Amino acid sequence: CSRWEEEKKEDGVKWMQLEHRGPYFVPPYEPLPKDVQFYYDGKPLKLSLATEEIATFYAKMLDHEYTTKEIFQNNFFHDWRKEMTSEEQEIIKDLDKCDFGEIHKYFVDKNEARKALPKEEKQKLKEEADKIQEEYGYCILDGHREKIGNFKTEPPGLFRGRGEHPKMGMLKKRIMPEDVIINCSKDSKIPEPPEGHKWKEVRFDNTVTWLASWTENIQNTLKYIMLNPSSKLKGEKDWQKYEVARRLKDVVHTIRAQYRKDWKSKEIKKRQRAVALYFIDKLALRAGNEKEEGETADTVGCCSLRVEHIQLHPQLDGQEHVVEFDFLGKDSIRYYNKVSVEKPVFKNLQLFMKNKDPSDDLFDHLNTTFLNKHLQDLMDGLTAKVFRTYNASITLQEQLKALTNPEDNVAGKLLSYNRANRAVAILCNHQRSIPKTFARSMQVLQEKIDAKKKQVEEAEEEVKKAEDEFKDTKDAKAEVNVEKKKKLLKRLEEQLAKMNIQATDKEENKQIALGTSKLNYLDPRITVAWCKKFGIPIERIYNKTQREKFAWAIDMTGEDFEF
Repeated sequence: CSRWEEEKKEDGVKWMQLEHRGPYFVPPYEPLPKDVQFYYDGKPLKLSLATEEIATFYAKMLDHEYTTKEIFQNNFFHDWRKEMTSEEQEIIKDLDKCDFGEIHKYFVDKNEARKALPKEEKQKLKEEADKIQEEYGYCILDGHREKIGNFKTEPPGLFRGRGEHPKMGMLKKRIMPEDVIINCSKDSKIPEPPEGHKWKEVRFDNTVTWLASWTENIQNTLKYIMLNPSSKLKGEKDWQKYEVARRLKDVVHTIRAQYRKDWKSKEIKKRQRAVALYFIDKLALRAGNEKEEGETADTVGCCSLRVEHIQLHPQLDGQEHVVEFDFLGKDSIRYYNKVSVEKPVFKNLQLFMKNKDPSDDLFDHLNTTFLNKHLQDLMDGLTAKVFRTYNASITLQEQLKALTNPEDNVAGKLLSYNRANRAVAILCNHQRSIPKTFARSMQVLQEKIDAKKKQVEEAEEEVKKAEDEFKDTKDAKAEVNVEKKKKLLKRLEEQLAKMNIQATDKEENKQIALGTSKLNYLDPRITVAWCKKFGIPIERIYNKTQREKFAWAIDMTGEDFEF
């Protein structure tokens, strides 16, 4: 039987047997060569090993936008000073007097040298990496050899965070075996910690799917080593997620009718729940769990919105009942949107905001537990997140139907696909900062386009010349020549069109991250079906990693799949 259909285990039990080698630890710090120096106030200063290592973290990032941000600089300097010897603390008191230039150059040169290595050397490095992957990158789970997702611990460095994260620049400490909890089966060969070390703990918990875990020091969150997305366990989980979202499709009309009715409820609690649900459904907002004060960045979701996060406009830009949202969502990514809502929603919001301070909760009678309990009653397995998955997938399917022109060539169809994917990313607010290479690579493309335009113009001249010659001579050879020149022109025009499509795509995409929705919110069967229907090779959309993750969908989907 295929590995997707083996016998089911009893509830909550994820495996019977789990054996692995434990995490692969990042190699220890290698000190800088003697001739690479750190300067303080213009004079060379020899740093202690621990202090030097942290200095290299900052030096490596000098050409990055992060190191220009004050909050990054302050957090770094504060954490760096904590690790210094008392002598170093006496001397190094001002980040502006620190010169990391030589260290930065050393790492840039080292990087360039690695890129310039001869093929054989690169091959040797690759083989070494493959050996580590073979040894640490697989586990045995219920008799199957399964690939592990991230088997290496994260190297120490400076925390970056996404968006304007208040902790950026803080020191991410090195993970030691003493920090790590190992999870495996009792009768398996228990992984050995590196020499001279011991594990924090060894567990035999078969109700969870992680192999090892530790707490990272910046957000105090748990990090796990998990199976690779292509593994059977993860594939099944992924598949189930989209099946739950497909079930929502059958009841979503009932749910919508219900929350509309609740807008007029006698209980304020129900009204708030109904308005929040409307936002989650219509705008794909995240639910927004309560969080510990000061633990993490001040980010919110739907249920935790405060009065200061929305503004009401009876009239705005020719639309009625407009709600203007402005808040920091997950990963400190700003959500800004102006939406025309239905009149009862607008009236309710006015009511919820009455006599409140800006820092008061908008939905003061609502929390995610209460909301999700209600959703579970409406449909088994329904949570706020399922709405995001459902709305993302249904949007992709509808946009592909609307945008794909069967007459287009492959490049044209791929542009339509990316446009459909963009509609989803915008719905889910998946942004990215403009890549720092964007302007340069756009310029290179533009130069190529200009050169190609010139070629097309020259080819048009050539065709005209050939046609004139044929008119004069009526010669068979001249006729063949006309056809040849026309063919060349057509090919060049196609190449130009393709480049123009590429430029459009790149420009439209510069601030939008397509990857998040592709990997987490879009039922891959929609994409596989579309590819099969229009004869697009699947690898034009999914790279190797994505094809492995979605193997379950690629195996089982025909061109007529409907989400």
